[in-house]
Amino acid sequence: MSNMQSIKVTILGKQIPLKVHESEVENTKRIAHYVDEKLKLFRNQFSNQTDSTIMILACLSITEELFELRARLNQTEQREDEIMEQINHEISKVLKDIS
Repeated sequence: MSNMQSIKVTILGKQIPLKVHESEVENTKRIAHYVDEKLKLFRNQFSNQTDSTIMILACLSITEELFELRARLNQTEQREDEIMEQINHEISKVLKDIS
């Protein structure tokens, strides 16, 4: 089992202490960096909005990206299933012809 490690990530200039599994340190840092960049982007675009509004907009944007990627993954998996069905059908035909 992995040990927990204390790390600090910086989001909008604030250091946030976290405890994560050793195996998740680099991924957590990448995620925090991504969130920080997204928040900065929205802060620059909507400088007249409050931080809470900026955070909500960034969360909505990140979630939209997630949902789009999930939909694409689902489409890819469905297409792979269709291809596998076609392959299995063709293999069955070949096996019947051989028998």
